[in-house]
Amino acid sequence: MRFDIEEFKQRAKEDYEAAWHAGPSVLTPPSVDRTYPRLQYRQATPHPVFATIQKLRDTYLAMGFDEAENPIIVDEQEVYRQFGPEAMAVLDRVFYLGGLPRPNVGIGKDQVEKISGIIGRQISEEDEEALRKTLHAYKKSEIDGDDLTHELAAVLKTDDALVVEILDQVFPEFRELKPESGRQTLRSHMTSGWFQTLGSIWEKVPHPIMLFSIDRCFRREQAEDAQRLMSYHSASCVVAGEDVTMEDGKAVARALLSSFGYTDFEFRPDDKRSKYYMPDTQTEVYASHPKHGWVEVATFGIYSPSSLAGYGIGVPVMNLGLGVERLAMIASGSNDVREMCFPQFATKQYSDADIARAVSIEKEPSAAGRQIVRAICDAALPNATAIGPCSFKAWEGEILGKNISVFVEEPEEGAKLLGPACMNEIFVQDGSVLGVPDTEKFAQVRKEGTPVGLSFLHAAAAGAVASIEMAAMCGEGTTVQYKMARLPGDINLKIAPYAMRYITDNNRKVDVRGPIFLTIRSEINP
Repeated sequence: MRFDIEEFKQRAKEDYEAAWHAGPSVLTPPSVDRTYPRLQYRQATPHPVFATIQKLRDTYLAMGFDEAENPIIVDEQEVYRQFGPEAMAVLDRVFYLGGLPRPNVGIGKDQVEKISGIIGRQISEEDEEALRKTLHAYKKSEIDGDDLTHELAAVLKTDDALVVEILDQVFPEFRELKPESGRQTLRSHMTSGWFQTLGSIWEKVPHPIMLFSIDRCFRREQAEDAQRLMSYHSASCVVAGEDVTMEDGKAVARALLSSFGYTDFEFRPDDKRSKYYMPDTQTEVYASHPKHGWVEVATFGIYSPSSLAGYGIGVPVMNLGLGVERLAMIASGSNDVREMCFPQFATKQYSDADIARAVSIEKEPSAAGRQIVRAICDAALPNATAIGPCSFKAWEGEILGKNISVFVEEPEEGAKLLGPACMNEIFVQDGSVLGVPDTEKFAQVRKEGTPVGLSFLHAAAAGAVASIEMAAMCGEGTTVQYKMARLPGDINLKIAPYAMRYITDNNRKVDVRGPIFLTIRSEINP
């Protein structure tokens, strides 16, 4: 909270020690949601795939490679030019692009009557002819699909919503359309784009040409599994020039992967032998990592002159590529690419600390009211075993302009001021939320569990003060009693829904049972 600077200057001059001890009085007691472990400062979590992409980009740029963007939509003929006789096998795994054809819509007497019924008036012969011309223009692609509704509304002088109804009810041709495939495909290999890019620039820029691109590719797998996705990221580069050899591939692989902690490298012939590479140049890169051991991380080769000639490229080209998701899986220790890429669809795991942060107060008093909560606890704990009937004034002061006194009391004869469970503290152990006393029986929970930082007494007192503040708004005092706790709400606790879902889904428990037997009363002073 703000404090009076001049006041503390004066107090420090008069009695420095007393002023120093008064320092904590300027701190606003935190709300429960602003107390540890609920309060936390943490680094936001990057997605492992995009974190890997960023590191790859930085590394490529540091190595002197310029960044490029290759075409993502590739005509079928480009695959034939690059792969030759192997093209049909490659095309078996690509996605062809399709679209809806433009229907040839006729307008007869029945259609005119239905349209008139929908718009609430008889359309004229001029409107009918204009409607026919508009639909014909749409068929000839002179009007875009996005604009059709607006154009028809203008012709019929009616609302767009009614035009949508007309298209649905009068012209079933639109509803019955089925997509038709063309000859264009989604890129399945970054190579598809490199040939086009290099064919366009190789005679126009200095050599060697060093380019990289990290972008999505699409492959029509039979099914997605723990190791394969139909959409993945390829981190690919090319080095083009008269003196390019296989040694360039080895050097680039080492320089690129060293930044990810790989130390030793092995280069092994790849049995797949893609036709766009020269014979005996397609090479797998195996690298040794201190944590992950030997893993296959990349492939490189020299493009075949036969494929390069199809694009008018007359110098050797080394191409290296790696799957970003594979590299990210290795780095993160993930066993399932689906869970790594799409964690929102996987089972979420929460630590005890995560769940502890999700346990909080249901009814929270104001900032001033938190001082009263502290005062209640300070008054109740030293007198916990006092025998009733008894009453202890915990606080007196102003709430909303009214002078109020707050008491902790036990009205019943022979009963203690606080019930046994008031001193229970809340811990999270192995995913369960437990309210336990400081006894030998629960020593293991208190030692191994994660503390929530709340006791039953503190939670109950916070709820009582919130009620006292509400009563004070009406100019009244009130009495708040807690008896036997069976559920979190019985002691003014709440558990965030996501944490509660996790607890129930994983057969964990919430056990905050216990005898509270706490009475807190407020009264308006004259």
